[in-house]
Amino acid sequence: MPTLKTLAAALLLLATRPAAAQARHEYLLDTDWKFAKGEIPDAANPTFQDAKWQTVSVPHDWAIAGPFDGNNDLQAVKIEQNNEAKASLKAGRTGGLPFIGTGWYRRRLAVPQFGPGQRAVLLFDGAMSNAHVFVNGKEVGYWPYGYNSFSFDITSFLSPDGNNTLAVRLQNQPEASRWYPGAGLYRNVHLVVTDDVHIPVWGTYVTTPEITAGLAKVRLKTKVETPNGAFQPLRLQTEIRDAAGQVVATTSTALAATDGLEFEQNLVVPQPKLWAPETPVLYTASSKLYAGDALKDAYTTRFGIRSFKFEANKGFSLNGQVRKFKGVCNHHDLGPLGAAVNTAALRRQLTLLKNMGCDAIRTSHNMPAPELVSLCDEMGFMLMVEAFDEWKTPKVKNGYSQYFDEWSERDIVNMVHRDRNHPSVIMWSIGNEVPDQSTPGGNKIAKRLQDICHREDPTRLVMAGMDRFDDDLKNNFASVLDVPGFNYKPHRYPEAYGKLPQGFLFGSETASTVSSRGVYKFPAVKAKDKKYADQQSSSYDLEACNWSQTPDEEFVAQDDLPYVMGEFVWTGFDYLGEPTPYDEQWPSHSSLFGMMDLATMPKDRFYLYRARWNTTAATLHLLPHWTWPGREGQPTPVFCYTSYPSAELFVNGKSQGRQTKGPSDQPQTRYRLMWNDVKYAPGTLKVVAYDAQGKAAATEEVHTAGKPHHIKLVADHTSLAADGQDLAYVTARVEDARGNLCPDATNELKFAVSGAGTFRAVGNGDPTSLESFQKPQMKAFSGQVMAIVQASNKAGALRLKATGTGLKSGEIELKTSTAAQ
Repeated sequence: MPTLKTLAAALLLLATRPAAAQARHEYLLDTDWKFAKGEIPDAANPTFQDAKWQTVSVPHDWAIAGPFDGNNDLQAVKIEQNNEAKASLKAGRTGGLPFIGTGWYRRRLAVPQFGPGQRAVLLFDGAMSNAHVFVNGKEVGYWPYGYNSFSFDITSFLSPDGNNTLAVRLQNQPEASRWYPGAGLYRNVHLVVTDDVHIPVWGTYVTTPEITAGLAKVRLKTKVETPNGAFQPLRLQTEIRDAAGQVVATTSTALAATDGLEFEQNLVVPQPKLWAPETPVLYTASSKLYAGDALKDAYTTRFGIRSFKFEANKGFSLNGQVRKFKGVCNHHDLGPLGAAVNTAALRRQLTLLKNMGCDAIRTSHNMPAPELVSLCDEMGFMLMVEAFDEWKTPKVKNGYSQYFDEWSERDIVNMVHRDRNHPSVIMWSIGNEVPDQSTPGGNKIAKRLQDICHREDPTRLVMAGMDRFDDDLKNNFASVLDVPGFNYKPHRYPEAYGKLPQGFLFGSETASTVSSRGVYKFPAVKAKDKKYADQQSSSYDLEACNWSQTPDEEFVAQDDLPYVMGEFVWTGFDYLGEPTPYDEQWPSHSSLFGMMDLATMPKDRFYLYRARWNTTAATLHLLPHWTWPGREGQPTPVFCYTSYPSAELFVNGKSQGRQTKGPSDQPQTRYRLMWNDVKYAPGTLKVVAYDAQGKAAATEEVHTAGKPHHIKLVADHTSLAADGQDLAYVTARVEDARGNLCPDATNELKFAVSGAGTFRAVGNGDPTSLESFQKPQMKAFSGQVMAIVQASNKAGALRLKATGTGLKSGEIELKTSTAAQ
């Protein structure tokens, strides 16, 4: 049985979640699972002996432990989206991890408080993939799409004596993905027990049809289910509470026989506080369902009050203020943690994005974990929730196209119902770069999917990420969509604006610039698909894919064209799989697109975007590092990413001149300060930044490093919740005796955790590293390693020690406490 703490955590994670009431009980099925990989006959049978199976906790990704192998999901394919002319072998396209095949999960299923007149439902936040769910040996349901949430009523399958067995069979096919999908019960599983008169899963729908400074009208529709769907004279009592827990509106409504088992309630919130990325204020609607005086159910729906518009020639506005999306695209994996969802890891990502000034996320190219959506509500991010990477025409041999005709409507309905109460969700996306853009009737498919979204949620507009510009216009594909989103087409925005009826558009996927953290190549010149023997890309941020651009070309279009509503950069973080431009070269097996690497360490490009997006804090960042033995006297360009308009560079006290950002034939000069002819000399780089009035405002220095001397540990936070789930990300830096990062250090570092916590994972951001994420040791990449530690269930001190041959060890102490929860 889960603990009370575990149950409480489950309730907090759901945006639409049950309130504490005797009539409803929810349990997080996170512990005591048995797991085995492979096809196992009779594994669903309650009498099957699973004692020798592995005991795991859910969320669980069975493949992240590896080992890496270039033969895992080896694909011979021509990638049309990458403009490839012929097929070739892609070794690391899906990450090189062993996620192909069948896996089984089993556990005892106790159903407390269950008896006559009760219903029991299993809710899966996601299961990768082709989930067959069995209770007591009988199949209760099937759901193929691994990214979607789904539920099954298991009431009729439960044993009267309370002795129940739950089994789940999952299967990942080869050539079913273009990136690492993960494997297993990688998202949470819930058991919901209610009265047979109850509010079903995702049974509420909140809208705010009218908002002024003085009031907000709130419309709440609540579905109820009864035995055999028969009408009952029910009553729904609802109160709305503000962020401080104060009741601000109440109503009580009787269900009429003509209501179709759905309540509609209209409430008024006075002086509403509006949700926005800068002010993510949340309200809750708490509803109690009565039959006479008997409480049948209680349900709490969290929501926000905000308005938004898409207007021709004006673009997007939130709460009456025009703004442009400062967004990123993110895949779902959490780097060294794999696909298994973890709220603390997601919070780490969002905290970094918030610091960069990002205000929007595209959930490429699938439905996200519900924990991410809830965190975006709380932390202030606008979301584009995306459904599919494939429609009818396949991109990969065994992709979603095999399910599309039968499952696409059900998948969209679940996506919309689950997430439509979230204030963070601004748009629905029905697809990404689908080849159906070029097929006869592709626009009709788009219209059908868009109509489903409108039917289930009339309040939001719908888009698709388009990459086939000429076909999109010729085939009336782009004109059908509510919102035209173009991938990598800044040079064609004016043409699209002139030919399409909407009067606005945006960059739904932009840049695809590649870089490796701390790696610099010479000469520093713009290049497409540039490759090097070490399978890295230069962090001068001048290298992009053949279909894309450097960030600056997109910046120009965003700044110069008012009808362009912003961008979603590919990507916020590196992810497992798609190691472009090294798709055909093992051991490269993770992407190089991120502003942050696979271990969540910022690259230089993080600061290029921060200088542009973060308007509340100044940015001043120098690159490259200044440790180049053997380059003495050679040209070594120095770039400065800064929010200040100008700066002066010094090498060992000698001025290299003052640079000012401004328009020119080269987009880079509008957004970067660049000294291309600096001759390398060991010592000190110093930059002095000047504000708009020409006054010196900030300085930054980079020093030539000496020999590796010691390990310095730096934690992203030092106080953790003693909940068995919270994480700290601790950067291990190899430094010289003076505290300078040694940028070429590759020492193997070993980690040991003691006290109130455990080692969880390790990463270094190297897209070619085949070292296990699960072992407490890894070689430094560009001088750094990221160790991830996890709090225990007990309050106390968590100590991490890092050692390396020839280095003075590093130690850090973190506190875990119940107060942190």
